[in-house]
Amino acid sequence: NYNEALMFFTQEQFAVVQAAAERIFPADENGPGAKELGVAFFIDHQLAGQWGFNARDYMMPPFFMGEKNQGYQGRLNRREIFTIGIREIQNYSQSKYGSSFVNLSPELQDEVLSAFQKDEVQLTTVSASGFFSMLRTSTLEGVYSDPLYGGNKNMQGWVMRRYPGSQMAYTNIMDKEFT
Repeated sequence: NYNEALMFFTQEQFAVVQAAAERIFPADENGPGAKELGVAFFIDHQLAGQWGFNARDYMMPPFFMGEKNQGYQGRLNRREIFTIGIREIQNYSQSKYGSSFVNLSPELQDEVLSAFQKDEVQLTTVSASGFFSMLRTSTLEGVYSDPLYGGNKNMQGWVMRRYPGSQMAYTNIMDKEFT
């Protein structure tokens, strides 16, 4: 399945993103979680493409610290931010709990992600909360994206939202007039 081939992440990076995405969007009684929906593959494929290179964003200096509501205003592209953020999740997990992020219990993984979300982790190159926000947004996009892009496997994200999807299987009702 070409949607399940890594294009950017290493195996270790993929495992961290998959575990983190599953904690952000876990499986429950409503449906599958991020892992089963292929969200980590979606993120990997997005980072391998133009989105990962910030191809449509203005990326010329000078760079100034923007307001929180302005979003990221720096020189690093999304690929670099994810690479740094994943490495720092691993470093933080190792220094605080003595283990890799993927080997931590779900509760400890939540603590690590919460520390990033609250900016309790001090990073030198990127904002911990900025990285977490990008990871969370990418996770939700992967859950509900068109399956063509690697996430929303078997359209199960859409099923949970009762969205039929963009399908040409509704020709029997297309010609009917609605009042």
